[in-house]
Amino acid sequence: MTLSENPFFVLGLSVDTSRIEIEREAQKLLGMLELGFAAVKSYATPLGPRERTAEAVRAAVAALRDPYQRLVAEVWARHSPAPVETAPEPEPAALVETHAGARRTFGWRP
Repeated sequence: MTLSENPFFVLGLSVDTSRIEIEREAQKLLGMLELGFAAVKSYATPLGPRERTAEAVRAAVAALRDPYQRLVAEVWARHSPAPVETAPEPEPAALVETHAGARRTFGWRP
């Protein structure tokens, strides 16, 4: 299991989640993936967003059912850095304004 495949990240749950809540979340995610909801097609990890598949959700639930694998996943999830979220790309007009402001700051004329 790699950090990006941590079951808690795949399911989008905290390490304090009960077993019943894990099963419910997995069923919800599987249903939403089957229906093609875009909101559940990726998940955040400390290494950046990753693609969520039905196989990954099933593997995550299976790993969390095993007490030893759950303990290992909890340790890695608790001590990993915060998940990376991608920033939206700036609009081209915002870039032009930023460059114009920088030129003025350095004394350049338009």
